Amino acid sequence: MIVGAIGLIYAFVAAPSTIEEVKEMMADDTSHGSSDMGIVDQDVEFANPDHAEGDHILVDDHDNEHYEHLLHQLQNKPWAALYIAAFFFFMIALGTLVFYALQYAAQAGWSPVLFRVMEGITAYLLPGSIIIFIILVLSGLHLNHLFIWMDPEVVAHDKIIQNKSGYLNVPFFLIRALIYLGGWNLFRYLLRRNSLRIDEDSKDNKWFKQNFKLSAGFLVFFIVTESMMSWDWIMSLDPHWFSTLFGWYVLSSMIVSAITVIALVSIYLKSRGYLEYVNDSHIHDLAKFMFGFSIFWTYLWFSQFMLIWYSNIPEEVTYFVTRIEDYGLPFFGMVVMNFVFPILLLMNSDYKRVNLFVVMAGIIVLLGHYLDIFVMVMPATVGESWFIGIPEISAMLLFGGLFVFVVFNALTKVPLLQKGNPFIKESKHFHY
Repeated sequence: MIVGAIGLIYAFVAAPSTIEEVKEMMADDTSHGSSDMGIVDQDVEFANPDHAEGDHILVDDHDNEHYEHLLHQLQNKPWAALYIAAFFFFMIALGTLVFYALQYAAQAGWSPVLFRVMEGITAYLLPGSIIIFIILVLSGLHLNHLFIWMDPEVVAHDKIIQNKSGYLNVPFFLIRALIYLGGWNLFRYLLRRNSLRIDEDSKDNKWFKQNFKLSAGFLVFFIVTESMMSWDWIMSLDPHWFSTLFGWYVLSSMIVSAITVIALVSIYLKSRGYLEYVNDSHIHDLAKFMFGFSIFWTYLWFSQFMLIWYSNIPEEVTYFVTRIEDYGLPFFGMVVMNFVFPILLLMNSDYKRVNLFVVMAGIIVLLGHYLDIFVMVMPATVGESWFIGIPEISAMLLFGGLFVFVVFNALTKVPLLQKGNPFIKESKHFHY
């Protein structure tokens, strides 16, 4: 966390603050002595001697607009790295809460021995929510340029964004964020409270039944708010583009990342002598979910890509043109990591029982879904000025360290077995 914080501070300090600094950076990166601007000016003056001065002013204006755009992109880079890492670990906690609620709603008999692990991971939901909301508020205060629709100058010259201003405006944007975050954290608090009460009053299933009802209500609330959240926090970074599949696409990435972390934490705790009732069959089932949701993610990725690419409508296909031309390696690399590797490592039923294969697949899947968020955010915020460097690595260290600290601290607070759950005996003796 300390190393990550230092790296992020350096990234923010090193970001350019003026157009002149950008020009100096570009000059340093240019292998020739003169800039492209000087060459363009000479061409204009030789081609139009009678209008050289006017053309020179027009080119200068265009050049300054280009450098100002580049300045915003370079200033966005540490902000985007911060936002991607913050959202990535937040979505793991949120996805774990969804998976946890699904176990209650389905009255699953295999998973209660893992409930405390899931509750521990969801402990990050509250600090993660606060961090996300602070970033959104700072964006609304124009301390960064992540969301271009928040810039009045951009909106004034953009009819498409103007037509969406009833929905895309800062006050309503932040109110919606408060509703999403408040609702999710309230459900998490109630589910956790009742889970502890189940241990205290194991003779009565009242609290289990209440969690069943709460989980059903949460899942209805979540499926609506998750889609809206994905539109607000990610899709609106490209306010001209939209996809009706996008909410499901983000959901699939969220769930597979969450299940992967549940598996990795469970394997780690088991290796340290905890979770005595967790066996190979439990890990096998988690690995099955990892495999299944990886296929589901690939199906949605291909459906979204293929339908938009095939229709070739300019305002829609531009989204993928930018990512293929400027982000080809991470764009196609994440497909390999999120689809090919899970197929190779988790297709075989026996491999799902081998912790080494599950851990290898899990690490690759998590890196792949980080790249997924990276490719969703970076093209809209930093354009071609991207690379995975100090800001990105530092942000992952900072939030990764915070995530591990919060989760494992929460795991030490209560016993790692929910004793009062009516399905606990079935879960203890689960074999597949």
